[in-house]
Amino acid sequence: MKQIQCKDLGLLDYKASWDYQEELFAESVNRKIAIRKGEDLPEPKNHLLFVEHPHVFTLGKSGEEANLLLSKTELEEQEISYYKINRGGDITYHGPGQVVGYPIFDLDQFFTDIHKYLRYLEEALILMLSEYKIKAGRIDGLTGVWIGDGTDNPRKIAALGVKCSRWVTMHGFALNVNTDLGFFNKIIPCGIDDKAVTSMAFELGGKVDEAEVKAKLKLHISNLFDAEIVEA
Repeated sequence: MKQIQCKDLGLLDYKASWDYQEELFAESVNRKIAIRKGEDLPEPKNHLLFVEHPHVFTLGKSGEEANLLLSKTELEEQEISYYKINRGGDITYHGPGQVVGYPIFDLDQFFTDIHKYLRYLEEALILMLSEYKIKAGRIDGLTGVWIGDGTDNPRKIAALGVKCSRWVTMHGFALNVNTDLGFFNKIIPCGIDDKAVTSMAFELGGKVDEAEVKAKLKLHISNLFDAEIVEA
């Protein structure tokens, strides 16, 4: 059975975790190139990183900088970092109380379909939320996980944005668990200005155990990708 090495990085600066992702990503890509050149090497390892970031806004390569509603001075005054990064998607927020997952997967070991990959990540989140009696799903044409589709108050609970090269992935998902939603008022989240953002704590009316959420997510990711998750 395929294995996924899981590591919880705890609270970590965004740039430090990005650098670590890039290191694992490059290692996988370089190994695949070497194998295709005839070197006798094991397949790249698959990784799942969990992390929580200090306050940061990240802008994807297809994003609009106008969706950041703060000036550079305001960002500095409020101690919020800001990075333009190499994932898909627009602008989003990461911060305390949010469960962020970065899968660095070699999709050649699973399936070579990036849309299926995104749907599997969404499905893991949807299944986990259902265990808390939160009915979540998708909205046609929009990436991520949503609550209240078909009502007058659709709201996003998890954002997704990935990079894929030579069928190796990086970046991933951000689930609002106990997140301070006020920070989303400082951006136009994912460039969507007519829909709200929510969290598990808001929907359930109280704080949620983040370690329990991660444990449930690991189980669903393991089942969907038919892989054993081991602690790195």
